[in-house]
Amino acid sequence: MLIEQLPWWLRIGRGMEWRRDAGEKKIYLSFDDGPIPEVTPWVLDVLDRYGIKATFFCVGENVHKHPEVYQEILRRGHRTGNHSYNHAQGLKMADRRYYDNIEQAARLIHSPLYRPPHGIVRPSQLRYLRKRYQLELSDVVPRDYSRRLSGQQVLDNACRYIRNGSIIVFHDSLKAEKNLRYALPLFIEYCLAQGWQFELLY
Repeated sequence: MLIEQLPWWLRIGRGMEWRRDAGEKKIYLSFDDGPIPEVTPWVLDVLDRYGIKATFFCVGENVHKHPEVYQEILRRGHRTGNHSYNHAQGLKMADRRYYDNIEQAARLIHSPLYRPPHGIVRPSQLRYLRKRYQLELSDVVPRDYSRRLSGQQVLDNACRYIRNGSIIVFHDSLKAEKNLRYALPLFIEYCLAQGWQFELLY
């Protein structure tokens, strides 16, 4: 079963932040896997339209290929985080190779934030990363990247599971582009109508 919102037993005791203060009517919009020129500038324009700031967890390889798009994210007042150099999966790599991949990205992405691709690391990797980064995951994953879902289904997932303190992740990627273009503006409008305030991850 695919999960749009991770259950509580996957979100505790792991040394990673999945959700923030549930007592405040704030949510945290984030994007993974960019920057790419086909999608990221459009996302930035949408965020400008609504006066919202977001956190972009960038793949180092994409930053290397498209430095001008990365700089535009920063210029418009958004935050960035490290998402490894080439979407490295910790469970499939030796620890040292995984750390080197992250540090390769860090030479391009100067941020204390790190989001592990797929949100999974070994205990040894978690211990290493916690000493060096603020680990930010998410508690709402509307699966905009899924070819099996329509834009409306992605929107429904996002609106159904969002709650106070949620960190939600969309994807500024070619794979997610069709669903993202449909769902993102409508999701923002829904959240604003419900009184949520969008905040950056710090």
